[in-house]
Amino acid sequence: MARILMVAPEATPFSKTGGLADVIGALPAALHAAGERVAVVIPWYRGARLAGSPKEAFRDLRVSIGPHEYRVNIFETVERGVTFYLVSCPPLFDRPGLYGERSTDYPDNHIRFGVFCRAALDVMRHLFLPDILHCHDWQSALAPIYLRYAFASDPTFLGVRVLFTIHNLGYQGLFPPEALYDLGIGHDVFQPNVLEFFGRVNLLMGGLHFSDAINTVSRGYAREIQTPEFGFRLDTFLRARADRLTGIVNGVDYREWSPETDANIARNYSAADLPGKSVCKRALLEQLHLPTSDLTKPVMGMVSRMVDQKGFDLLAQAANHLLAEDFLLAVLGSGEPVYEKLFRDLAAAHPQQVGVHIGYDDALAHRIEAGADMFLMPSYYEPCGLNQIYSLRYGTVPIVRAVGGLDDTIDDTTGFKFHDYTVTALLAVVRRALGVYADRPRWEEIMRRGMRQDFSWDYAATQYAALYRSLLS
Repeated sequence: MARILMVAPEATPFSKTGGLADVIGALPAALHAAGERVAVVIPWYRGARLAGSPKEAFRDLRVSIGPHEYRVNIFETVERGVTFYLVSCPPLFDRPGLYGERSTDYPDNHIRFGVFCRAALDVMRHLFLPDILHCHDWQSALAPIYLRYAFASDPTFLGVRVLFTIHNLGYQGLFPPEALYDLGIGHDVFQPNVLEFFGRVNLLMGGLHFSDAINTVSRGYAREIQTPEFGFRLDTFLRARADRLTGIVNGVDYREWSPETDANIARNYSAADLPGKSVCKRALLEQLHLPTSDLTKPVMGMVSRMVDQKGFDLLAQAANHLLAEDFLLAVLGSGEPVYEKLFRDLAAAHPQQVGVHIGYDDALAHRIEAGADMFLMPSYYEPCGLNQIYSLRYGTVPIVRAVGGLDDTIDDTTGFKFHDYTVTALLAVVRRALGVYADRPRWEEIMRRGMRQDFSWDYAATQYAALYRSLLS
């Protein structure tokens, strides 16, 4: 039984901006159920959702990086058998946003997550010394950097192995060279393929450099990030580490995402009881003020960040052509102001066809999954994606671009895929899906086949356990 300490910037049910939080909320619990000893370190943000009062584990910890010193308290709480250590430092984390506000990052994010990562090493020293330090995304990258750079000769950490999981290579933690002073890191490591990246500090690259193994959240994405198109200028760096780079497809938590038990939806249903989905469809249309006179008309759902990565630049080009087709559109999301305005304008211009909620509403996300007939994910790139997996379980047929985890999890028997990132290709796949939808027996066969797919965390946890074993051996 290995001891694993995960370091991550967010986790459900405490804090969430995206799929990373779902992973950190579910993977440790699956590993715990499989017999691993797992703990997690996350920041304690303003508005964190806590089931009770966490216990104080370490008071008045003085964390120094560069010229900065902060007083930090560590609290602990248990979720599904997993201990979560919450790093409390109000000057850094008691803010309206996790990483920034109004699409603008906090300028001191390097200091915020530098202190967080040093506190994580103190958790290792005083509270939970692991066999494996498992880091997630750039906000955790300073943990292996400090571990291998500042504490390389510290016997406390002797033998600790580091696994680094890339959830999205598009976010790398880039800062000006002056950030090294703030972080207490010498210029001797400001070198290409370590921390220097086209004249800037790249924290993600530094964390990868100082890790023993690297993985990402699908097999397809592990291949794609080694190419110039999807490598965000780290493809050469990653190809040089191909022998330590693997991909494991994320799982989903079917305790939360299953139409048979979902408390957020109008009626529960299953592959053996599909009529309940029509009840959910009516309820969704009523909530979004869309017409319910013809429930045979297809509803296409989207729950997404409104950014280029998710294909919103392509949707902007295709919107008028798409809305010429005979379907209703249910959209939930937020992101770039230009795309938020686009969808507000579309809803205003087509009130009988487009229903939009700007923001995030977890209950509505469940209702879109349950009430829509198909789910659109035209991503430019997608490390794994979770909504297409949720959609399979809800009998909501995915329409996806064949990239990363979307390509890994959807095939021609469970959904519809397109390859070229063009308006022509997008329109063609939507029209193909609408054509099959008109053949109800064939459509229900696709729905039921998708609902039988199993992407639970149990399988992903066994793959992570095997990766841990290989590291320790």
